Amino acid sequence: MSAPGFWDRPQEARELVHRLKLLKHHVSRMQTLQTAHDDLGVLLELASEDEAGASGEAAEMAARFLKDLEAFELTTLLDGEHDANNAVIAIHPGAGGTESQDWAEMLLRMYLRWVEENGFKASILDYQPGEEAGIKDATVEIEGEYAYGYLQSENGIHRCVRISPYDAAKRRHTSFASVFVLPQVEEAADVEIRDEDLRVDTFRASGAGGQHVNKTESAVRITHVPTGIVVGSQAERSQHRNREFAMKILRAKLWAHLREEEEKKLGHITGNKKDIAWGNQIRSYVFQPYTMVKDHRTSQETGDIQAVMDGDLNPFIDAFLRSPKRERAAH
Repeated sequence: MSAPGFWDRPQEARELVHRLKLLKHHVSRMQTLQTAHDDLGVLLELASEDEAGASGEAAEMAARFLKDLEAFELTTLLDGEHDANNAVIAIHPGAGGTESQDWAEMLLRMYLRWVEENGFKASILDYQPGEEAGIKDATVEIEGEYAYGYLQSENGIHRCVRISPYDAAKRRHTSFASVFVLPQVEEAADVEIRDEDLRVDTFRASGAGGQHVNKTESAVRITHVPTGIVVGSQAERSQHRNREFAMKILRAKLWAHLREEEEKKLGHITGNKKDIAWGNQIRSYVFQPYTMVKDHRTSQETGDIQAVMDGDLNPFIDAFLRSPKRERAAH
């Protein structure tokens, strides 16, 4: 990096620095695992000699070591071009009004809890509340190493079966919501966005938000004229911040659009474009008449639906990443 001319091509230089950082991170984790392995070996020797307390401590250390080893092994599967990038998640309710909007908000909370539990950082780029409950749309940026690599498993239609809290007759309802996961690409990397190709509109934010959003045109809508892609943000009171957020969303969506044009199909990036309806779901969440969460791609399932809704997604992410890539690309 200190070589003459290294920064003459800044984009290539940044990519190289990023790759070097990831490699150093891998090496550091391997060294930590090696140290833990050696320490475990010493403890096991002590346990074999009936040293007081060594057996229990060795068992605890072995469990931690296996957990850390499995987590490290999982990162070796994240070898896609953008797997190490931050992620952008967009959640949209399907048909069904308040019921589906409430389900979409439940998914949003689930992902925010997963982020919190796994050491990532979430920033809401756009949030449009429903008229009665739930959300009409939400877009979230997830920051952290391999955020996209892990969360690509969530891309698709999510189905909910429960007794509706909005049905006076307490009937069972089925709701759907779509989750689109895209890698966040750096500015000037992969895509080029020219100012003359953009149409920017400002307007007053809708929904709850106090007097400020009702009096100030802080919400931003950006149209990329050549492709017709439209994005928006009204998450912040600052028009400048909302424009910044909208550009992040546009960059991710334009990247996906360009890949679709190149490959004619985006099955391994955003999934096939399907209706948010029955038969297209990747995962089902059943609250009634029994409790179960089942992923239809990997057959991974659990009866502890509350844990899943509280962010315990790692068993599903693990199963997805360990499934054959040709199967993942087909969904």
